[in-house]
Amino acid sequence: MAVADAKPDDLDNPAELTERIGAFSPFRIPIFRAIWIANLFSNLGATIQAVGAAWMMTSLTDSHQLIGLVQASATVPIMLFGMIAGAIADNFDRRRVMLSAQVGMLATSAVLATMTYAGLITPILLLAFTLTVGIGTALNSPAWQASVRQQVDRRELPQAIALNSIAFNIARSVGPALGGLLISIWDVSLAFAINAISYCALIFVLLRWRPEARKVSRRPIFPAIAIGLRYCAGSLALRRILLRGLVVGFGLAGYQSMLPVVVRERLHGSEIEFGLMLGMFGVGSIVAAPFIGQIRRRLRLEGIVTLGALIFVIVMSALAELRSVTLALPFAFIAGTAWVALLTSINTAVQMRSPDEILGRCLSIYQAITFGGMAIGSWAWGAIADVRDLPFALHSASVFLIVSFVILRIVAPLPKPGEGVVQDWQDAR
Repeated sequence: MAVADAKPDDLDNPAELTERIGAFSPFRIPIFRAIWIANLFSNLGATIQAVGAAWMMTSLTDSHQLIGLVQASATVPIMLFGMIAGAIADNFDRRRVMLSAQVGMLATSAVLATMTYAGLITPILLLAFTLTVGIGTALNSPAWQASVRQQVDRRELPQAIALNSIAFNIARSVGPALGGLLISIWDVSLAFAINAISYCALIFVLLRWRPEARKVSRRPIFPAIAIGLRYCAGSLALRRILLRGLVVGFGLAGYQSMLPVVVRERLHGSEIEFGLMLGMFGVGSIVAAPFIGQIRRRLRLEGIVTLGALIFVIVMSALAELRSVTLALPFAFIAGTAWVALLTSINTAVQMRSPDEILGRCLSIYQAITFGGMAIGSWAWGAIADVRDLPFALHSASVFLIVSFVILRIVAPLPKPGEGVVQDWQDAR
């Protein structure tokens, strides 16, 4: 089946394509395989650093807000600079954009490791460094996600997105436990140093990659952003997806941002047990990822997003009451399955409804909204925990997810398979 013959419903239902081309078929393509492996190591280092930063902040301060802001500082740049990064990804060579971001993050992580080893880090400095790394992530992400179309055939795009999600979640399953171990046998500076080294493999692969040149209609950054905004605003299907991404990000931040303090204060765990909690989350994501296409075919986008939200309601409500890491580990596992189901499904839905010429901008708008919701949620749930207590904040996040999803399912239902899917820029226009 030629790309031009692909039906919108096929492109929107990865499981149907899987039957024809295989869930792992992108691995046959050398450059996709090389970038996937290098990105796996980069994600592993990033996860180790995230564990180190979150745990270090719990030892530097008792403020739930500052602890929550560690997560927020990694996502705020995506909200603030993501759309500019999307325009850059569409206006310039995506490979070079990725290279610039990777080199910048390597340098920042190396300085962070050095200053931590010297004992010079304060809560504000730690937030500043995680914010700087977040800016690198914001610059890299739209270019990296949009570059997948330069690595694989369009028919294999859903499989490639799922495989990239698996790489990320493999890192999330191994990295936290490894990070906790490194912190326990040395200190946090080693975790930061490992992250700096992890960028090298992807930089090497990108230096050797020579993709076919894209036809670029270069425009000034802000007019280019305006084009992406107008397209997303004019697409009813995308508007509904983006609204759901905002709600998902805000609600899920209750789990992501509060987990370090949950482990330390509620579960009385160590850095290794914090790593185990994150590791079980990653294992859940890996186990679920290959089946997301089949589940989405049965439940449709609305069903799988609703199911994922309900799982997080259960998980956060349980963590608000549990007092043992052993009892909490299964809930971390099912949270990982829900996380990959939610974000992979929403990401794929955005990609299938975005023309290639403005794909970077559409993805950056999606990320800015979703991760912006996470950043605001991280601050909000931390502030609520400071005003009341941690269990109240977790229960509040659960209630928010329930109420918002009931309302949005009625007033802004997610698009059905094939609805709003485009083949190229001409279709979009």
